[in-house]
Amino acid sequence: MASHSVTWALGAATRKVPGLRRVPVVALLSAAELALLASDHIRRLTPAERRRLVVLVRIGHGRRSRLDPAERRELEQILDKLEPRVLVGDTVSRLSPVPLPRRLVYGRR
Repeated sequence: MASHSVTWALGAATRKVPGLRRVPVVALLSAAELALLASDHIRRLTPAERRRLVVLVRIGHGRRSRLDPAERRELEQILDKLEPRVLVGDTVSRLSPVPLPRRLVYGRR
């Protein structure tokens, strides 16, 4: 059971964020779990790779066509290191109420 001070601090924090009390606890926990999964994948990059990823995304504005071929290759290498398919697979596995086939979630390895 949470102590009185923890309960009071959480109550005070929710009063300061508009609309937070209307968000179901399950949604908050799911969002926190997804944030932890994403941070695990982001930590696979070195700090220099993280900075370069941000720079490439800003240059491209979400479009690969705005990057030159060398920048596209560099972006692909960084994204390969992030393993986005595994991130999506982990996300689906955690949020799905039924177990999904490993091949469907993670692809053929």
